[in-house]
Order: sequence, then structure tokens, then C-alpha cells
Amino acid sequence: MSAVDQGAQGAERTLGQLVASATAEMSALVHDEIALAKAELRQDVKRVGIGGTAFAVAGVLALFSLPVLSFAAAYGIHNLGLGLAWSFLIVGSAFLLLAGLLAMLAVAKFKKVKPPEMTIASVKQTAAVVSTVKPHPRPLSDKAVGVARSSS
Repeated sequence: MSAVDQGAQGAERTLGQLVASATAEMSALVHDEIALAKAELRQDVKRVGIGGTAFAVAGVLALFSLPVLSFAAAYGIHNLGLGLAWSFLIVGSAFLLLAGLLAMLAVAKFKKVKPPEMTIASVKQTAAVVSTVKPHPRPLSDKAVGVARSSS
């Protein structure tokens, strides 16, 4: 039962009870916002992990292809015929092709990473609701004025 329901049934709730209820509801709201942010970020972290791994594998394969392609070019220039050098060239080209495919996969995964939109919208909605809440006006006594002045 919320504070609004309690207020409609009767004004028996004390200020302490109202503050405790508001604190509990704000705490629950903050916990829900954090849980939503964690769920959204968990998906993006997984995508970044897959994309990063694909880039790393692409880099390793490209690195492995450099010596192979170097040997292939040297043997190709030396032989100018179909032989051992052409086999090195085919293997090196296959490594570069595979590296290019993995790099394209990584770019596709990175493009799917986006900010936690539901969390941002929920926080904006919560801020809008909280900003409309106005404190109950109370008459100020001399004691309350003195406390207010000393705390500023």
C-alpha cells in the first residue's frame, strides 16, 4: 500500500512513517535503475568482447601473413614461374582474406554497441517526477529560522 493510498484512507501516518515510506520507495527505485543499467551494459560488454576477440585474431592472422607473403614475393620474383613461391602466395592471401572477414565481423559487432537507452529514459522520467514534488508548507518558528540560518 503506497503513501497515497494511506493518505486517502486516513491521516493517521506520522511524519516519520511518511519519511520511512518515501525512503524505502526511493531506495527501491534506485536499485531498479541500477539493475536495468547492469542488464543493458552486460549485453554491450558481450558484444565488445566478441568484437575485440575478432580484431585480435584478425591482427594475429595478418601478422602471420606478412612473412609468408614476403617469402612468396621473393620466390615469385626469383622464379617467375609456378612453383613453391606460388604456394606461399596462396597461403598468405588466404590468411589476409580470413583476417579481412574477421575484421568485418568485429566492425559489425562494434556498431551494435549503443548507450543504455532504457536506463537513460527511466532516469529522465524519474527526475521529472521527483522535480514536481513540492514540500508541505509549514509555518516557520523562530527556532526553525535559526537552524536554517546556521546551516547555510
